[in-house]
Amino acid sequence: MLMLTPENTLPTDGVAGTLVGRAWVPGRDGEPGGPSPVVLRGDGVYDLSSSFATLSDLLDAAQPVQAVRAAAGRHIGSVAGVLANTRDDPDPAQPRFLAPADLQVIKAAGVTFAASMIERVIEEQAKGDPSRAEGVRRTVVDAIGTDLRAVKPGSPQAAQLKSVLMAQGLWSQYLEVGIGPDAEVFTKAPVLAAVGTGSQVGIHPKSAWNNPEPEVVLAVTREGAIVGATLGNDVNLRDFEGRSALLLSKAKDNNASCAIGPFVRLFDETFNLDDVRGCELSLRVEGEDGYVLDGASSMAQISRDPLDLVAQTLNRNHQYPDGFMLFLGTLFAPTEDRDHPGGGFTHKVGDRVCISAAKLGALRNVVTHSDSAPAWHFGLGQLMRNLAARGLLGS
Repeated sequence: MLMLTPENTLPTDGVAGTLVGRAWVPGRDGEPGGPSPVVLRGDGVYDLSSSFATLSDLLDAAQPVQAVRAAAGRHIGSVAGVLANTRDDPDPAQPRFLAPADLQVIKAAGVTFAASMIERVIEEQAKGDPSRAEGVRRTVVDAIGTDLRAVKPGSPQAAQLKSVLMAQGLWSQYLEVGIGPDAEVFTKAPVLAAVGTGSQVGIHPKSAWNNPEPEVVLAVTREGAIVGATLGNDVNLRDFEGRSALLLSKAKDNNASCAIGPFVRLFDETFNLDDVRGCELSLRVEGEDGYVLDGASSMAQISRDPLDLVAQTLNRNHQYPDGFMLFLGTLFAPTEDRDHPGGGFTHKVGDRVCISAAKLGALRNVVTHSDSAPAWHFGLGQLMRNLAARGLLGS
């Protein structure tokens, strides 16, 4: 069980920024409980549902920071108290934090970093077999090199490189979206399916080669405005996707395979898009077998700017009336062996995963199999019925 505290969860500047999210708030005085948008303040956590029925509504306010500050809200507990109850066996009489996303579609951009792009090519060439990865890696790196950061996606230089690689028989669908004009943007999980900090994350039980993917996740409005950011774990099955890119949905979208949190930090005087562009993410995996993996992902090395990725997601060809959350991709791709030479890294049940960044806090989860994680039942229909029962629809 993970024990969440302000010290191991909040950004390094505590609640100095505008931190919003969601919490399950128990009912009172005969009224039903349910999920509510919340804000973290110096004296605790405040339920904002009397002003915003959903977090999507809050983020779509004309000026979300000012709207949050103007909303009095209802005090529901201390930050430490709500974090302590954010666990696998919460006290149902006390509030607990949820993933900070509700009606937003959960999108993800793939192959946005040169180093991880090369690893995707290796997966493809190895046909999902981790034992072949090292040999393929040597071949690919000898032909392509390791530093493609200077190649601007969609540029004439990128087109020339594509011609050279095709002539060598090394062109790949991953290189196409990595340095071609069109970014890979896919739907990571259904609306309301993400899990939050303190929850279990799910790995498909048939996967033998998988890894966490530490990422920054943007909160984007229906109009395409980026209003804040949080952390995400785009749990990835390397063997499934390596066998066929048509298995992407099976590699990416499983029960509890999308983690977001702990909170959305809104853009204000303490945090902005340039902070996202310079964000340094840290990853730590601690296994029950004593294994420890440390990794990192630097947003400074991303090949496509966040504004470009948002523009390729929402435009005249595709709209998101309730906004969306956008995973920006990761530099991290583990290559070290965990159990035996040539076996590479893969998760084991019980692994503790921590993804952190100074201004976004820490997202903490424990790995299990997707068929053993708590089943997802609270969908859109149930949310609408819950909001109606609480008298929040139309607010």
